[in-house]
Amino acid sequence: MTRTFKALMPRAFLAAAALTAFAAPAAFAQSAATTPMQVHAMAAQPALNLSAYGEVRVAPDMATITFGVQTEAATAQAAMADNARRMQEVFAALSRAGIADRDIQTSGLNLSAQYDYVENQPPRLRGYQASNQVTVIINDLTKVGTTADAVVGAGVNQINGISFGLKDPKGAEDQARVLAVRALQDKARLYAQALGVELGGIRSLNEGGGYQPQPMPVYAMARMQSADASTPVAAGEMTVRIDITGTYDLGN
Repeated sequence: MTRTFKALMPRAFLAAAALTAFAAPAAFAQSAATTPMQVHAMAAQPALNLSAYGEVRVAPDMATITFGVQTEAATAQAAMADNARRMQEVFAALSRAGIADRDIQTSGLNLSAQYDYVENQPPRLRGYQASNQVTVIINDLTKVGTTADAVVGAGVNQINGISFGLKDPKGAEDQARVLAVRALQDKARLYAQALGVELGGIRSLNEGGGYQPQPMPVYAMARMQSADASTPVAAGEMTVRIDITGTYDLGN
């Protein structure tokens, strides 16, 4: 039996070796056939990333003014009471000027202690300061100056700023969008021509920017009140801008 087992061993080994020899080339052939296809699938198509903008200038048709009344008194109660009385007069003046209640909004209400500071001495309480801030929308630009004068005459002693805007900015935004897309297309064609390749379709398009009211500083408007004429206010024009970015496919 020992001789029989030894005689069979070489034949089994040869069979296993033959199986391995046939299997290895087949596996190699399969790997060689699929590798180029995988590389081709991973190759990204050339693309062109660009940005452009479009803007239009339009005349505003509304204004927003922020103003307030600031009062001081020896006690907090007195400061608030004086402020409330003067603000009631301001609201009455706004009503007479034709400003609707929905266009008036309190935007700030503050009360703070006021101190005098002397070197080498502790702070000394001087009194209290009350402040009431109101934001008003004016839909008729011809009334901006007269409205400012009216509230100053009623007791307003702070005017913090004015901004001009559009009641419905969609029309101006759409015009800016069209101009932005045209600019993006022109830029894409120019780049493709310079590169000597064919311009493909657009892959993605993103928008940014848009309408924003444009604030303008108001310097000492309260001191410009005159008995002969209303405070001059120039609305000018405002810019509505749309920014876009796009990705185009490129050919060979």
